[in-house]
Amino acid sequence: MNLDQERQAIREELKSLRESGARRQDLSLHACKRLFFDLGIRPSMAAVRDLTQTGSASDIPKDIDSFWERIRSTSQTRVGAGAIPEALEARAGELLGALFDEALNQARATLDTERSEMHAELAAAKQAVREAEIRREASDEAVQRSEDRAQAASERIRALEAGIAAANTHGAVHHEGLQTAVRRLEAENETLQKRLDTEQSTNAALRDRIDALHVEMRQSTEHYAQQIKDAIAEAERRVKPMLVELDSLRSMAATYQAGVRDNSRKEFDFIQQLAAAKARGDRLDAQLREQSDEIDRLTQETVQLHAQQGIDANVGGLLWSLASAGRLSAGELARIGTAADGHVALPLHCPKCSEGEPELSQVDHRYELFCPECEHTSGPGDSRLEAVTRFISAAIDTSAA
Repeated sequence: MNLDQERQAIREELKSLRESGARRQDLSLHACKRLFFDLGIRPSMAAVRDLTQTGSASDIPKDIDSFWERIRSTSQTRVGAGAIPEALEARAGELLGALFDEALNQARATLDTERSEMHAELAAAKQAVREAEIRREASDEAVQRSEDRAQAASERIRALEAGIAAANTHGAVHHEGLQTAVRRLEAENETLQKRLDTEQSTNAALRDRIDALHVEMRQSTEHYAQQIKDAIAEAERRVKPMLVELDSLRSMAATYQAGVRDNSRKEFDFIQQLAAAKARGDRLDAQLREQSDEIDRLTQETVQLHAQQGIDANVGGLLWSLASAGRLSAGELARIGTAADGHVALPLHCPKCSEGEPELSQVDHRYELFCPECEHTSGPGDSRLEAVTRFISAAIDTSAA
């Protein structure tokens, strides 16, 4: 029973006492006794008030003091027997009370010790019971495993017995087969023995033949060795002149190699000279091309000068300015002809598209100016002046339109 249950039991007792007509002092005294002796709790005003549910803050301390007074008066044991003076009765009672308390404490200590020993023995007994249960379970499992192994062993024995019976049957059959095989092997052994005798006789004949061949081979070897010696001597006799000739050939080869090296050096020098001549020829060729270009330019200038010789430069410039301004008619351009062509300058860009560079062509003494970008053309004319004038005027007319 725990503390709460004890308190509830005390409340029930106090309730029954209250119903039987007990006074407040009796209820408080009973509560103090139960708290101190049964629960080991020092009585206090709050604890007593909680159990009795009655009494004021001044009455309950008085009841507690009364309880302690009774405890003190009870603990003072008096000895009234014998011839003991009254002054010593109280002292003797106190000693007896102390002795009783000491005996009570000793008894409690002994009880606690015995209780501890009993608890230890109980725990050991429980542990032993648990271990016994574990051992019993292990034994049961071992017995079950033994039974399983015995069952498996019995099945294995039955299988082995069946195998032994089959093996016996097979052994009998195999024994008969072995006897047949032995008889066959004996017959084969006799045949092989006969063949062995034949082979031995054949080997003896072959051995004699080998000995004869060894003798013949030795004789042949000696003969061949003598022939080889003679051949070596003959070869040495023939090789000596060849060695002399080889030395002469080596000297000739050295002379030839020296000549080859000399020729190679001369060839290298010739190649260098040829390369220098080629470089000089390239320079002369470049100079020739430059001079040809200069001659062509001078020829063009000469042609232009020849064209300008028939008319004065100022007059030619005037005619070109009039023609470019569109102030000359087609008949006037035809009468002028090619006299002023030396003073006519080709336009650098097409007046129509402003991107193309006009090209002047002359076919059958007729001139035509053509733009490769926009395909604008002057049409064939009798002179360069007429072609340029038409080219410019046609572009101006097209732009105006």
